[in-house]
Amino acid sequence: MAAAAAHRNNKRRRLSPAPATTTASPLDSLADELLFLVLDRVAAADPRALKSFALASRACHAAESRHRRLLRPLRADLIPAALARYPSASRLDLSLCARVPDAALAAAPSGSSLRAVDLSRSWGFGAAGLAALAGACPDLADLDLSNGVHLGDAAAAEVARMRTLQRLSLSRCKPLTDMGLGCVAVGCPDLRELSLKWCLGLTDLGLHLLALKCKKLTSLDLSYTMITKESFLAIMKLPNLQVLTLVGCIGIDDDALGSLDKECSKSLQVLDMSHCQNVTDVGVSSIVKSIPNLLELDLSYCCPVTPSMGRSLQKITKLRMLKLEGCKFMADGLKAIGSSCVSIRELSLSKCSGVTDTELSFAVSRLKNLLKLDITCCRNITDVSVAAITSSCTSLISLRMESCSHVSSGALQLIGKNCSHLEELDLTDSDLDDEGLKALAGCSNLSSLKIGICLRISDEGLTHIGKSCPKLGDIDLYRCGGISDDGVIQIAQGSPMLESINLSYCTEITDRSLMSLSKCTKLNTLEIRGCPRVSSAGLSEIAMGCRLLSKLDIKKCFEINDVGMLYLSQFSHILRQINLSYCSVTDIGLLSLSSICGLQNMTIVHLAGITPNGLTAALMVCGGLTKVKLHEAFKSMMPPHMLKSVEARGCIFQWINKPFKVEVEPCDVWKQQSQDVLVR
Repeated sequence: MAAAAAHRNNKRRRLSPAPATTTASPLDSLADELLFLVLDRVAAADPRALKSFALASRACHAAESRHRRLLRPLRADLIPAALARYPSASRLDLSLCARVPDAALAAAPSGSSLRAVDLSRSWGFGAAGLAALAGACPDLADLDLSNGVHLGDAAAAEVARMRTLQRLSLSRCKPLTDMGLGCVAVGCPDLRELSLKWCLGLTDLGLHLLALKCKKLTSLDLSYTMITKESFLAIMKLPNLQVLTLVGCIGIDDDALGSLDKECSKSLQVLDMSHCQNVTDVGVSSIVKSIPNLLELDLSYCCPVTPSMGRSLQKITKLRMLKLEGCKFMADGLKAIGSSCVSIRELSLSKCSGVTDTELSFAVSRLKNLLKLDITCCRNITDVSVAAITSSCTSLISLRMESCSHVSSGALQLIGKNCSHLEELDLTDSDLDDEGLKALAGCSNLSSLKIGICLRISDEGLTHIGKSCPKLGDIDLYRCGGISDDGVIQIAQGSPMLESINLSYCTEITDRSLMSLSKCTKLNTLEIRGCPRVSSAGLSEIAMGCRLLSKLDIKKCFEINDVGMLYLSQFSHILRQINLSYCSVTDIGLLSLSSICGLQNMTIVHLAGITPNGLTAALMVCGGLTKVKLHEAFKSMMPPHMLKSVEARGCIFQWINKPFKVEVEPCDVWKQQSQDVLVR
């Protein structure tokens, strides 16, 4: 009996709590300045570690609370707690919250330190919520209301109460009229940057008032508005205007451009008139006389490029960037550009017709300081142009020449031999081979390499890139059927900074590739669509190793099943977008994904293992979804009230009616079919 009592007493002693210790954490004695430096380092290395830091001690918890400047809650109901926990936060990013009711905006405490609020992807709020925000945030300087298709003059009137605003975006606020814009112009005289893109209710009256009241504007976006000659002159006279965007403004024509006089502001540095269909070379020649200090000019899809227009650009002696995408070049038009714009550093001729070897060779021979050149889909150029580019523009850091199908593999080798400073290179759908990749290995500063649909490259070529391009962050190998695991392994081992890789329809790769890529800890985008030999084993390695993964495409990866989904739910906490079509995932796997709070976009077409009940449960639990693509057959199988409930949270359903197609076409067959369609 005595022994039993002693045993019970010993058991009680073991269960009793240990005496409290008074030993302070070494971090408690550090000044805030030093703790903030530590937090800066921690945030730069891995933002997720901030939570662990805050749990180290009370001092760390308090310091982390005072240090945090950016809040990005996953749901609107978390806003009050986040603002209370981080009173020093200056930026509130609600882009992950599809629906933000007025009550959530009213949660901001009076006298809040917030200076920037992003509501560009949110809806559900109105004038009442903005009124509460205006009252609580006296120092608000940056407000993004883009895509507020429900916001009109009443909301604008509340915005006008935010007198300290310096940056405001009202893009796609289609109900907005001159009355609402007038309120903003009068109430926010300190505006520096304003976007009114797609505000179709505005007229010259409101824009004229804006120019009269907001003299401090430096950047203005009027794309797809009804601006005409009547207010254009007033806008162009804004004394501090540096950036003006007029994309798709059909009211801007030669008459409006010709009306400008010497009183036009000389501060303008960037002008975008792309897709202004009523502007001709005559109008362009007129406007360049009034903007001598222009640095960047975009005339894409605007008008034919004539010799006279090219010569008129000579008046802009400081021009650094010229975009002429989709324009038709008349005879000697490109030659005139080369002769007149010798100062430009960036030239875009993407999808231009009329670009020939003779004219392009002449132009680049004059543009020896060119740093960026885009000749995407200039299908008439040949080796002659490439030889001229690589001999004249040896300082290029960006070269984009996708689908230049008449350029041979031999000419492509000149790029690596002569343009060693390249950081971005796009040779998609070209004749590139392993010898070309060997030459490109000389471009050791490459950070982006796009060589999709290059059917002649193999593991041998990728080995050269992997060994010589340690700064590579983005590589596109879409439909490169000649590569296998060995090539991908070389890229993974040689590119520790890799953030994005596209291996879609590279049918020879297996889990070995994914295991090697799992060592690339910065990887955030992985596309392995149509890779039938990868399985959940490889995906689990990616989930555990690549904790920053935010975009995943595993469509037609038939061997990926629920096991892969379970690993994603456990480790891929910041996954935002996933395509599961044709995988072997069932209700169990889909439900496990619902635990990823930030998941916003799902495509789940042709999943044989999914039932209507399982899909319904997953959609109800996954509260952060903003877009879901489903097969149309599910629409009639799901309760209408459930669909309405999910849509009320801000989710958009896209119903797909595509036939079931399992076969993965060989890359060469697919390319030939694509070319046949293009010829037709």
